[in-house]
Amino acid sequence: MDRALWITWYDLQDGSRDAYLSWLHGDYIPRQLERSGLLWAAHYASEEKIVYTGEKGRLQRATDGSVASGTRFILLFGAEDATAFTHPMPGELHAGLPQNDRMMLAARVGERVNIMLEQARVEGADAWRRDPATALSPCIQLGSFNPGSAVGDEDNLIGWFAQCRLPLMTKMPGSVRTRKLVSVCGWAKHAILYEFVSVAARNEIFLDYEERTDPEMAKWSDQIVRTVLHAPGSPSVAHRIWSALKR
Repeated sequence: MDRALWITWYDLQDGSRDAYLSWLHGDYIPRQLERSGLLWAAHYASEEKIVYTGEKGRLQRATDGSVASGTRFILLFGAEDATAFTHPMPGELHAGLPQNDRMMLAARVGERVNIMLEQARVEGADAWRRDPATALSPCIQLGSFNPGSAVGDEDNLIGWFAQCRLPLMTKMPGSVRTRKLVSVCGWAKHAILYEFVSVAARNEIFLDYEERTDPEMAKWSDQIVRTVLHAPGSPSVAHRIWSALKR
């Protein structure tokens, strides 16, 4: 079971996209999947125009420069457990790569990394549409954040996911799977990874589904959103540009 994720958010230097993607998909990812415990890789490009639910300004993001701000691409690896990503740690792994590989990695701008463990997962109403030959779904929404600082904020956050958001995602058309994640290392302590059959399905259904189906729970959701502090660009809505499974 793929209960651990290594997630990297980043931008790319101007003019580096084609060469970098060719190297990443054709060389870097296949080599990583040769490592013990790694099961799959999925690479996403974030949507440039993203529509979020709720009133503008209710979502807070880290803006003081202490958190890396890359958001354009999201690279995810799945593994059996987090130790697969710690022998060596990502920074040690990259430092030990050949010079050409390090030059390719230097094209990343604003790189941010988290190693996460799966706290909970639920299957969506369209789980049957998952393609077993690919890793993750064609569209994801990935939020990474820290709880509020007031007493009880984190308890309230965890309770909301368990009692409200995860059950909701089991009923939602277009939803394939949802995973609640907690951090092993990295800035964000919590994350939520939604999988959808497409960006269009996410945009059509997700934005007001809770308000239409359970207005009382929507009020709780509004309270939660106002207390957490997201990473820059979070939550990201992205479409899959590459996927690979362990051979």
